[in-house]
Amino acid sequence: MFAVLFPGQGAQFVGMGADLFGDGPDWLGEPANTALGWDLADLCLNGPEDSLTRTEHAQPALYSLSVALWQLLAEALRKADLRPVAMAGHSLGEYSALAAAGALSPEGGLRLVAERGEAMAQAADAADSGMAALMGGTRESAEDLCSARRDAGGSLWVANLNSPGQVVVAGGADDLEWAAEEARSFGIRRVIPLAVAGAFHTPFMDPARARLVAALETAEIGNPEPAVWSNVSAAPLTASNIRDMLSRQIVSPVRFEETLAGLFASGVKTFVHVGPGDVTAGLVRRTVKDATVVVVNEKAGIADAVDELRRPGTMPGIEET
Repeated sequence: MFAVLFPGQGAQFVGMGADLFGDGPDWLGEPANTALGWDLADLCLNGPEDSLTRTEHAQPALYSLSVALWQLLAEALRKADLRPVAMAGHSLGEYSALAAAGALSPEGGLRLVAERGEAMAQAADAADSGMAALMGGTRESAEDLCSARRDAGGSLWVANLNSPGQVVVAGGADDLEWAAEEARSFGIRRVIPLAVAGAFHTPFMDPARARLVAALETAEIGNPEPAVWSNVSAAPLTASNIRDMLSRQIVSPVRFEETLAGLFASGVKTFVHVGPGDVTAGLVRRTVKDATVVVVNEKAGIADAVDELRRPGTMPGIEET
């Protein structure tokens, strides 16, 4: 059995999507530009980088290319009679997964992601905050670090539980400085600031959540097929809780390590990264070392990916002939 994973913000780079614009799904052209109010292809292909990395641009750009690439891969999988049993995405990637699973239309998901990106950028601009990776930290040591800071009146939270040894915290600028100074007393070797605009997946994003709730109320959302696993619960979403989980997601930790471990425990032995970069593939390799990892980050890789999935031993029920 295989699951499909989609990347989150940070995977963007100037030049991405060169093989999709003009030769991908129709909605990737003018319909996307109309929904966004800016030229998606021009920004992805030509930058500048500082504009592409802005939250309000990076999120819809990554969503668009991930979903477009999935649509091409899905057609190749259908012809090969291959189907994923589950999907998941890292933060923003959860929207890509929901669109890939049919719970959102590509265009409807793009409108939601655009609203999410703008709301998160606005919330980030309102406070001097950020995120930092803990080197040598565990979930427990990260929680202890953050609790100690909050007990002292600060604002620091665990934001990402990505894989064993890869924990990210977020908070105010002063809180992150404190964390860097005190890390060793909590068994953490080093605190590395990340180049992000704000303290995502923490209460700093409460204003963005309020705006996203309003957008989710009017969005058309169906039941995902296959199942999409939630960042918030590390369990499959349902049509009845998608809105609540998506609104909670931007103020809650991303439990990606638990999601990957849960998928593996459920019988998923192969994970397919779809979208720019290969970040989720790396997280799989660190979390479930016995899993097979397939990366599809450009159209040219689709045929090889299908061949890999059909290879004897990769998928149950496929035997050598």
